[in-house]
Amino acid sequence: MNAIAPAASRAAPWYRPHSLRAQLLLWLALLLIAAAALTVWFSYGAYGRVVNNFMDEQMRLVAESHAGGYRMQALPSVAGAGAVAQGAFVVQAWSADGQALLATSWAPLNLPLQPAAGFSRVRTGPSEAEVWRVYTAEPDAESGQPRIQVVQSDAFRRYRVLRRTLLEGLPIALLLPVVLLALWLIVAAAVRPLRAVARDVAAQDERSLAEISLSRVPDEIAPLVGAFNSLLARLRDAFALQRQFVQDAAHELRTPMAAISLQVETLRGHVPPGEAAERFAQLEAGVTRAQHLLEQLLDLSRQSAPDRAAAESVDVETLLRESISQLMVLADRRRIDVGYEGRCPARVEAPAAELRSVFDNLIDNALRYAPEGGVVDVRLHEVEGRPVVDVVDNGPGIAPQWISRVFDRFFRVPGSAAGGSGLGLAIAQAAAQRHGARIELRNRDGAAGGGLVARVHLPVH
Repeated sequence: MNAIAPAASRAAPWYRPHSLRAQLLLWLALLLIAAAALTVWFSYGAYGRVVNNFMDEQMRLVAESHAGGYRMQALPSVAGAGAVAQGAFVVQAWSADGQALLATSWAPLNLPLQPAAGFSRVRTGPSEAEVWRVYTAEPDAESGQPRIQVVQSDAFRRYRVLRRTLLEGLPIALLLPVVLLALWLIVAAAVRPLRAVARDVAAQDERSLAEISLSRVPDEIAPLVGAFNSLLARLRDAFALQRQFVQDAAHELRTPMAAISLQVETLRGHVPPGEAAERFAQLEAGVTRAQHLLEQLLDLSRQSAPDRAAAESVDVETLLRESISQLMVLADRRRIDVGYEGRCPARVEAPAAELRSVFDNLIDNALRYAPEGGVVDVRLHEVEGRPVVDVVDNGPGIAPQWISRVFDRFFRVPGSAAGGSGLGLAIAQAAAQRHGARIELRNRDGAAGGGLVARVHLPVH
């Protein structure tokens, strides 16, 4: 069975390219060229009739003037070049019976007297230069006057017609590129609204599904844009329902989780040592992880909301110190030494809360994966003249095959021992990208096992 290629992979035929502008230009150009060709063809026919009728009348008048007053005198001679290139009339005088050539204005022309009076077309050789237009005067048997025959080069006539036609067609040929350029500009202006609509569509994302204005949209594509606006409205409703569900679920779960956490705190002093204490520690870790997951879900839903906070000039060093101060509780609980080093001032245009979430999640991630009693360093410095923030830990690092996936939502590195939700890096990456920053992860010393470096490349304004 022959496989059928998908439509997008098949090459478009030359007469129907994928581009609407190319289709319009192609067919309009073909129509203009066809119109120009028809004009030239019509002009050739019209000028041919005019030139032939004029020349025939001149031949007839010359023949009749000689036939009425010929007295056996020599005819004016015609140069050889003039007979063909200049279209001179060659006059022949024949005896009344048509048997003897009495006189001729060009002796090299070997053309017998035509038996029928009037106009005829005679070929004397294989070339087009040996085709002649001949007018033979009516014989007058009573007067006994010689018969007159006038001959003219048919190639000269065709040359005159063709030259006149080309001269008439020259303005059309010169205007054709100008007309095609004008068509290209007109079509480009006509499809400019399509490009504007395409830019508006490309600017849409799940946080800003704005309706596309129909004010500058051509009538032909207005139904398509209207249908797209209807689709955007349904998407806005779907995303709003999704965000509302996440927020409602997280808010509803916070209260019972807080109550459970309080109960766990109360029970801690009543748990006997041994296996019960180990099980209780696992329960407490699970409750803490659930609370952390709820906070990250709320943070994720707030970032996805369309009405985010406005950007402001934020001092990066101040945000880093605030993030470290807030997370010192977790660092003290795991006996992790947190260090900070600021080598350069840096300011970023972004909502302070969103930029803070980037640093919070990266530092929180480092504190959770660093071993108890380990070290986490936060550095603000410059790399190649651009400010960067490094969060460095001495944890297990990340295997190279998983580094590209750790920014996916709910993804956790297989075999990781630390409890986590798989949302921290995804939230940090999304917040960073919205404001021109970029997060880069790499293992210390190039391989997993020596710790991880999370570098935030800050935007330069």
